[in-house]
Amino acid sequence: MRVTVTGSSGLIGSALVQSLRADGHDVVRLVRREPAREDEARWSPSDGCVDKDSLEGADAVVHLAGAGIGDRPWTKAYQRKIRDSRVVGTRTLSEAIAAAHPRPRVLVCGSAIGYYGDTGGREVDEASPAGRGFLAALVRDWEAAADPAREAGVRVVHPRAGIVLAREGGMLGRTLPLFRLGLGGPLGDGRQWTSWISLADQVAALRFLIGHELDGPVNLTAPNPVTNEAYTRALGRALRRPARLAVPRFALRAALRGFADEGPLVSQRVLPRRLGDAGFRFAHGRVEDALSAVL
Repeated sequence: MRVTVTGSSGLIGSALVQSLRADGHDVVRLVRREPAREDEARWSPSDGCVDKDSLEGADAVVHLAGAGIGDRPWTKAYQRKIRDSRVVGTRTLSEAIAAAHPRPRVLVCGSAIGYYGDTGGREVDEASPAGRGFLAALVRDWEAAADPAREAGVRVVHPRAGIVLAREGGMLGRTLPLFRLGLGGPLGDGRQWTSWISLADQVAALRFLIGHELDGPVNLTAPNPVTNEAYTRALGRALRRPARLAVPRFALRAALRGFADEGPLVSQRVLPRRLGDAGFRFAHGRVEDALSAVL
């Protein structure tokens, strides 16, 4: 199988590429600079350019590129960057896929559970409506930007990712040094729900979506979301360190600006209904198992 991947240098993309190659698949990595290796091809979302040879003959395209949601405080300028990197990039890629001959059979186009907004303690799945806020609006437009590929007859699936647990990066990777020192703790009051997935399950689910006839939104979250307080306790136990130093809401809001109320303080209790119904089996269904495997 030949798979073209954007965002291949990121946490999820690099793990996906490694997994595919380990099983003998041919991977082409779309990069924004001049290609430096035989497995690289160039694309420039802002210019509407994609190397057509990277798409024609590909069995699947996995699109994971986009500016980091929680990498910086949410200034207006950075929110524009987050939005443009996803909406413009997805539109450019989907238009190029629609124009390809032959076309890839499937576009796995990254998305996020930010679509649901703050769900409080209410469980939601793919049939639930969109929430409110910057991320909910972004995801609606981000997924709609793939319409050119969809209208050209390509199967398009949107993996709505939760918080990916990995030692190498993401929320866990960034906070791990503090927890190892015994300086970790709940965020705010810790009662907000966290919908998570291990990196191994994230990669396995993406590969599952390539090979199975699902389309539209599919939640990539473990079947057992936990409160932030429960997650913090589990991480402390896994590291055998105290985890009691709560981070006040005002401090998070001061440091992260708008991202605090749509990131670490938001409550999202999201279930992977369609993934489970299609027969996917999680290696790490409980957060304790995921943290043990990751650490």
